Amino acid sequence: MLDPHATREKTRVALLSVISNSVLVALKLIVGLMIGSVSVISEAVHSGMDLLAAGLALFAVKHAGRPADDRHPYGHGKVENISGTVEALLIFVAAAWIVYEALRKLQHPEPLESVGWGVGVMALSALLNTVVSEMLFRVGRRTDSVALQADAWHLRTDVWTSAGVALSLLVIWVGERFAPETNLHWLDPVAAILVALLITHAAVKLTVQAARDLLDWSLPAEEADWIREHVRTLTPTVCGFHRLRTRKSGAMRFIDLHLLVDEDMHVHKAHAVAEDVTECIREHLPGSSVTVHIEPCAGKCDPDCAAGCVLTEAQRTAVRLRHPHA
Repeated sequence: MLDPHATREKTRVALLSVISNSVLVALKLIVGLMIGSVSVISEAVHSGMDLLAAGLALFAVKHAGRPADDRHPYGHGKVENISGTVEALLIFVAAAWIVYEALRKLQHPEPLESVGWGVGVMALSALLNTVVSEMLFRVGRRTDSVALQADAWHLRTDVWTSAGVALSLLVIWVGERFAPETNLHWLDPVAAILVALLITHAAVKLTVQAARDLLDWSLPAEEADWIREHVRTLTPTVCGFHRLRTRKSGAMRFIDLHLLVDEDMHVHKAHAVAEDVTECIREHLPGSSVTVHIEPCAGKCDPDCAAGCVLTEAQRTAVRLRHPHA
């Protein structure tokens, strides 16, 4: 089930990301144009992409928090996966633009002015994005939000790139003071290219992480293994299981499995067993929708259920003797 408190918490931190990125875009663009630094302007574009990503994340967490309805019986969780994928692809766009501008600046170099302003705004950007990205990571991991974690990675790459640009501008600034005859202005576009390489690397990881659940990938192996091990502890009440299928949609997990019980078990008891399994899985994996199908077991394992059989050979023999005509 969706947690309204988690939805509100996700919305608040996503809104904080939108506000912080709006401030940084304005500051970087003003300073970059003022001092003529392509690396600072490229960082403004990077923050612009972060702002767009933050807006998408805000939209996603709001809509993903809606309950299931007639048109969306499985909920709206995949809005987060779509948002995360789009956010990752936006990084590629930003990287391409940064490389283009940096190469153009290398071919037609121009001296920088008031480099100290660039150092200052980059240091401020790194500090602010460190704080906000940490909050996004913390809330995103606690609430299993793909959109917030993608937004956090956007800002974390901004931390690295802002620090790199600040360092290059600092070297230029120091060089102008103590070795004015040395041309260090090439460091500005080179730093911009390094920015692009770093964020492209992050974009590849983000794309894979965000897009895989759109293809209904199974839950992580450790989660699926826990389900199997839990069912195995229910012997002899449960004879076995098969057709375990899992997937994710945003923060929601969907788990289907077939449980085999003695064919003489009363329907009320069989239903109670299914309910117990469902509740236990939900407690261990919050935000799970669990569907359990009960099947009769006569002790004769066909290939489909043999792998999930939890009975010993002696127990299977006892079941077959009770049901000789099955």
